[in-house]
Amino acid sequence: MPIPDSTNGTHQSEKVDVLVIGAGPAGLMAAFALARAGVKVKIVDKRPIKVAAGQADGIMPRTVEVFKSYGLSDRLLREGQQLHVAAFYNPSNSGGIELTDRVPDVTATDTNFPFEVTLHQGAIEAIFLDNMRDMGVEVSRPVVPISVELDEERVEDSNAYPVRVVLRHTLSEYAELEGRGERKEEETEVVNAKYVLGADGAHSWVRKTLGIDMEGEQTDYVWGVVDLVPETDLPDIRNKCAIHSNNGSCMVIPREGDKVRLYIQLDGKDVIDSNGRVDKAKAGPEMILNAARKTLHPFTIQTPDSFDWWTIYIIGQRVAERYSLHDRVFIAGDACHTHSPKAGQGMNASMQDSYNLAWKLAHVLRGTAHRSLLRTYQFERRQYAQDLISFDKKFAKLFSGKPYSELNIDGVSHAEFLQAFQTFGGFTSGLGVQYAASDIIVMKNQHLAKNVPIGRRLSPRPLIRAADSRPVDLHDYLASDTRFKLFVFTGDTHDPHQMAKVETFANALIPNPTSESSSSFFAGFSSLQALRTVFDIVPISSERKQTIKYNALPNALWEHWSKVLVDAVDMTGKIGGKVYESLGIDAGGVVIAVRPDGYVATIAPLDGAAADLGSFFSTFMKAF
Repeated sequence: MPIPDSTNGTHQSEKVDVLVIGAGPAGLMAAFALARAGVKVKIVDKRPIKVAAGQADGIMPRTVEVFKSYGLSDRLLREGQQLHVAAFYNPSNSGGIELTDRVPDVTATDTNFPFEVTLHQGAIEAIFLDNMRDMGVEVSRPVVPISVELDEERVEDSNAYPVRVVLRHTLSEYAELEGRGERKEEETEVVNAKYVLGADGAHSWVRKTLGIDMEGEQTDYVWGVVDLVPETDLPDIRNKCAIHSNNGSCMVIPREGDKVRLYIQLDGKDVIDSNGRVDKAKAGPEMILNAARKTLHPFTIQTPDSFDWWTIYIIGQRVAERYSLHDRVFIAGDACHTHSPKAGQGMNASMQDSYNLAWKLAHVLRGTAHRSLLRTYQFERRQYAQDLISFDKKFAKLFSGKPYSELNIDGVSHAEFLQAFQTFGGFTSGLGVQYAASDIIVMKNQHLAKNVPIGRRLSPRPLIRAADSRPVDLHDYLASDTRFKLFVFTGDTHDPHQMAKVETFANALIPNPTSESSSSFFAGFSSLQALRTVFDIVPISSERKQTIKYNALPNALWEHWSKVLVDAVDMTGKIGGKVYESLGIDAGGVVIAVRPDGYVATIAPLDGAAADLGSFFSTFMKAF
């Protein structure tokens, strides 16, 4: 925090690359990712302390993969609860409910994390906060923005700080000093930023100040949520449960420790005020639990000594009409999309917004990318949000609808609900997200790697290292370090003809900025070291492990001995093998370009790959 100017009661002004407003999951992901990328970032939040309990709690497989790419997954998995099974309960002929089915909670199998992780939002925030603290970044709180101004004449000036934000440090921040009589007034601070991100929730001050409308509607579905340590005879209390009864619907979400979260469908007329808004004064955890008892019958659940957290809400399904102002002030997370929480998308979608934006901001701030790259944030994430709302409308209607019975033939059947649950599995897991064609997604040469969908995140695969035959995974080489990954599937490098093609590609990557004859994008870099700050190159050979020599491959293709891989089975005969086959890789060799966020950007044949990739990258990147 800047030193206060005691002469006028106002903090001195500060210049930052990025100001993040809001320290929930979206804001913390952004601040953490930017700080890791070497960006000067400042983050503020109106709350005096981080979330202590409740709020969002579900982490989907794709988000676990992202945590792994930052080295954060071990703590997440250690502290969280893993959900492997989804149990379905429906009305029984004798009254009440009965177990109908148990299926995998995550239907997608192409991941190293085929499960959901539940951990309350405060603990997830703590993972970011602790790691940010190690980088010297702390959340300033409680701080509220007062005004934001954008100098539109300097929007395209890469050296400018065109966004001016006035922040108020509220009195509670100085309560201790005030108690000693050292300070009586609130402090204000001026921050001049190159970019601002509003991650300040569904009632976003940033969004409203920018005049951005939310498009969509509010449903009639009212739900209560309560976190508790349950005493119950429900046999699936430690599994995720989707429960339909004639008394309403319920979802059971096991949590860390012995806690469980219950989502309970409520009768709206009991808790809605005359303005159509939820009135929490008309509700409470006991009322929510009583509603749960009716739904869970004949199973019982006792009243706990205390409740960990509770809330009630109406499902709203809305998307912001735009995500930025001149690609200088952005919004992310709940500030730009709201939906029901039962599919576990809220916190995941929010963090994925920031993850998508952070690497783009980092490259633009470094001068390694054109500002046009930032346009792809809205293009990609708003379409995702619209797809999410479309899914959520269907899922919320099915979940909140009356169950099928002889008296209600138009109700929701178990088969119908289960089909939707499994059909949308790729979407809810985050593994099936598909980005459309753009400057940074070029749908070209898909036939060269048939099972590597361009525009989707790259799937994991077991491989071994050429130098020491140690088993590794393709995802081990997807560290979120802002670099583009060039996975060079070299083919059989024991074949001299194939090795010649590999050497031709490698030579085309070697920078030669003094050459007037070379028009290669890669040749424009000042050195191989400079090129490697933008690109991480990993060769994957199909040569037999008995003959391959890692150092026989051209030096331009690997910066460390551990980054030469082989498609082969490890020495136990149990791990690895047939990666070329499973991914549909052309035997002639291909280069798969993967974005810093793990999504496949484009594919090029090994013959002529440097020209194809150079043409692709030159549209939005800069050699230096």
